[in-house]
Amino acid sequence: MGREIIRTKNFAADAVNFIVDLARKSLAERNEFRIALSGGNTPRPVYTELARTGRDLPWERILITFGDERCVPPDDEQSNYRMARETLVVPAHLPDRSIMRMRGEIEPQIAAQEYQDHLDLLATQRGEHVYRHDLILLGLGEDGHTASLFSGTAGLEETARRVIANFVPQFNSWRLTFTLPLINHARQICFLVNATKQEKLIDGVLKGDPKYPASRVNPSAGDVTWILGQPS
Repeated sequence: MGREIIRTKNFAADAVNFIVDLARKSLAERNEFRIALSGGNTPRPVYTELARTGRDLPWERILITFGDERCVPPDDEQSNYRMARETLVVPAHLPDRSIMRMRGEIEPQIAAQEYQDHLDLLATQRGEHVYRHDLILLGLGEDGHTASLFSGTAGLEETARRVIANFVPQFNSWRLTFTLPLINHARQICFLVNATKQEKLIDGVLKGDPKYPASRVNPSAGDVTWILGQPS
């Protein structure tokens, strides 16, 4: 695993440049680009900038998935899909076939299995055992969680399934999430972290402190990039 750390005062612009460069490379090499989006507020300006500057990308050859989702309808203000739709999907006029959302509005275990089945089908069509993302975008919570893999939850210890419904006690709610076996199968992972995150937390994750779920992101045959937004 290779690791790169980018500290920047131009967070959105540098993140978009990173994504677009990788997209063009993947399209040139494999004629498609597979990206998983993260949720929360941190990537919002990144998606807005990507919609503005990435209009010339061949979106019909780009497949967008989601690393996790809240168990709410797609129009709910907590929905990761809604955020991505408002900032990227609609402004960039992305084709419906490019978007594969998690169905947070149905029973969580069914939604997770449905999503894994979709990914497995795509993998089979491409001669792969496990669907391999070209890029998975991840965030970092104040407690060190990433995607919806929280410390102390069953999902963090999953070794076989690739998409699960994970119950998060601190929110008393279910989340849909990629698991580490799927995340760590990616060609490239990029953490998008803004300047409000504690340096101690970031340092702990980078040093591999096991109490932070994000420290367990360690792709077997891929690279990890951290884009850290700094105060301007």
